[in-house]
Amino acid sequence: MTVVTQPRALTFRRNVQVARVAIIAFVVFNLVAVQLMFIAAGPGKNLLGTIGRFLGLYLALVMALQLLLVARLPVVDRAYGMDRLTVWHRWTGMAIFWLALAHPAFVLLGFSRLDQVSFFATTVSLAKQLPVLLGMIAVVLIVVIVGLSVRAARRRLSYEAWHAVHLLLYVVVLLGVLHQLYEGSAFKVNLVTQVYWWGLWAFALGALIAGRLVVPLIRNSRHRLRVAAVVEEATDTVSVHITGRELERLPARAGQFFLWRFPGHNGWWQVNPFSLSAAPNGRSLRLTAKGIGSTSAGLRDLPIGAKVYAEGPYGAFTSAHRTRGATVLIGGGIGVTPIRALLEDPDLTGHLVVLYRVRDAADAVLLGELRNLAEARKARLHVLTGRTASGYQPLGPERLLALVPDITARDVYVCGPDAMTTAVLDSLRRLRVPSRQVHAERFRLAG
Repeated sequence: MTVVTQPRALTFRRNVQVARVAIIAFVVFNLVAVQLMFIAAGPGKNLLGTIGRFLGLYLALVMALQLLLVARLPVVDRAYGMDRLTVWHRWTGMAIFWLALAHPAFVLLGFSRLDQVSFFATTVSLAKQLPVLLGMIAVVLIVVIVGLSVRAARRRLSYEAWHAVHLLLYVVVLLGVLHQLYEGSAFKVNLVTQVYWWGLWAFALGALIAGRLVVPLIRNSRHRLRVAAVVEEATDTVSVHITGRELERLPARAGQFFLWRFPGHNGWWQVNPFSLSAAPNGRSLRLTAKGIGSTSAGLRDLPIGAKVYAEGPYGAFTSAHRTRGATVLIGGGIGVTPIRALLEDPDLTGHLVVLYRVRDAADAVLLGELRNLAEARKARLHVLTGRTASGYQPLGPERLLALVPDITARDVYVCGPDAMTTAVLDSLRRLRVPSRQVHAERFRLAG
């Protein structure tokens, strides 16, 4: 096997490396800057208050970084991919949770010891000050958001409800900024600290507004997306064909996804991430979805000509990230949609092997298209059926090696249910497939 050497691929990888270095340098710079601000501000009135100030500075910094994560900036998305960004989103969310509890606790303990009154009395007294009250409300909202995001609670919520809860993040940001404006003494040490601090927040808020509002509005105004056709692929699965203007200018690639809204058919807050199930051709887009949530289940009722609002494209699950000359595409269930699009991608050159994991052949959505594309591209297609059992592991390391003997010399793209994806990634690690050759999409969406 040979390494991919197309000029466009080399340029892309070079740009990705530059972007990653710049992003790491940005984070390190801000960590150092905040530490210098803390030192410049000097100690508080007692040790507890000083610790509270230290935690407050880093709480505000992590909140600003969280905004940059949910802004879905194209340069960050291309460098790391939405799947990895979502993991970081979860980590920073938990950091915000613990810092939001610890910061006010130490501050209140500091004032309690300073004034020689109880912690409860100090809390009630300070809550009468509006800036402090706003901070307390922000903490309560953070606890609510994190509480509804833990796995046990998340399973009980629909995607639409979970997404609506996360809109509270913007309320938390507003309350946090107001709290900092009136209470942030560490930010007001001198002109340099003020310019740096509010410059950071202006950048974070500007990136959020640009990435989540301005760019999507401009793109949707330009392309004017509409439903062209709704095709039933199975009893619970439909494909939606979408047309618009100047789609050749839309920077979408096979393997990516959009956040889709259907104004007039669903509420504005109802949004779902659906992958493109066909490679973009400059004339139309296609998504294929299984009826799980209320939005996806209602797609079959979309009228022809209905307006479509799309935010994206997102994701690094594309041929641009491959490193080898041959590829394995592994899809499971409805997760086969980006796999099908990649199989159609003319940029994905070299020998291809496709593994499609379904419980039963009748559940294999788009199987006819996969067979036709595989035949046209001289690719090998394996449909792996049956229930997983102790004696039957269709995607275990031994089975993968039997189906693709040279798998360690190929790029591997994996998309499917979380349990399947986890199992495949574990098998690839046991087979010692280099991590740079493994590309996974779990649709764990940041923000």
